[in-house]
Amino acid sequence: MHVLIVGGAGVTGVVIVRELLQRGCSVTILHRGTHEPDLPEQVEHIHTNPYSLEDLQSALEHKTFDAAVITYGRLKYVAEALIGKTSRLVTVGGAAPIYKGWGEMAAPNPWETTEPTPLMLEEDHPLSVVEHSDRFSAAVRKTEQHVMQMHSDEKFNVSHFRYPLVYGPNNIVPGEWGMMRRALDKRRQLIMPAGGLTLVSRGYCENIAHAIVLAVENPEASAGQIYNVRDDRLVSNYEWVSIIGQIMDFEFEPVTVPFESLPTGFRATHPQLLYRHHNVMDISKLKEQLGYRDVFTAEEAIEQTIKWYMDNPPPAGGEGEQNLGDPYDYAYEESIINAYKQCIGNLGDEIKAMTHIPVTWKHPYS
Repeated sequence: MHVLIVGGAGVTGVVIVRELLQRGCSVTILHRGTHEPDLPEQVEHIHTNPYSLEDLQSALEHKTFDAAVITYGRLKYVAEALIGKTSRLVTVGGAAPIYKGWGEMAAPNPWETTEPTPLMLEEDHPLSVVEHSDRFSAAVRKTEQHVMQMHSDEKFNVSHFRYPLVYGPNNIVPGEWGMMRRALDKRRQLIMPAGGLTLVSRGYCENIAHAIVLAVENPEASAGQIYNVRDDRLVSNYEWVSIIGQIMDFEFEPVTVPFESLPTGFRATHPQLLYRHHNVMDISKLKEQLGYRDVFTAEEAIEQTIKWYMDNPPPAGGEGEQNLGDPYDYAYEESIINAYKQCIGNLGDEIKAMTHIPVTWKHPYS
């Protein structure tokens, strides 16, 4: 099978390529050529602009593929350029723009715009279709609908995946590195609103790539389907921080400043700790239809990611850290933590001084 991977240089694209090669496929990757991935020589490279329909059509002229996996570029244009070039598409989009309440992606701080939503949102949950005011999210939805209409119009056999927060080596938003830098800087106290109990959908690149390849290998079972994808085991923000600390032999000291006390635009902590509400997709469909199971546990995945970043640390203030959006303004954080602890201490003293009806605990069983 000859497979085209659009975006084969990214955090999941490279892993998808390697897994397909291991399964005997021949692979071509299409990308800008800005970052050349470390891949075997037999992988053909097509360098073009995946956001330009004209450039895509020119680059793909006289080429055909048994299947195409689109993880990068302007999905609508890439799909249009592949009409007549393949009969099978596996496409990728983001989950957060799809489910209403999971934040306005174009907002300065999307985490502040989240709303309470049910746990375990299924692919056909009403929140995936109810009108969305955010223009970016609306565009993502429209694109998803466009490629699925292509399946209905029999232009392709399409399967579409909704990505979570992706982590792993060579990520353009290196979330684990954000915590690692704090550990390396010996910053024990960490502002962790709500005690870090928020659940966020995360997906390790190897696990996500495995799900994509399962769809490539099962075109009939996955035909016309939309799949949520994430690590099977959910990890709260508190556990995520704890696992990173254990791997680095460093103990963070969470300071649970309430969300209600944080000013608009607050960024003085790791951004992934700023999700105000649970953000969890249901992946039962992926497991039942394609037999998905995590290839790596959360602990293994986070450890492998941390080891990679220890060997390949992003430059301080470089593109990766800028994309992450953590200012590492430790002086400001210290001021907030000290003010919070003083307020909590004063509140505790005031509560103790208040008159109240005493309650004595007695177990309800005799």
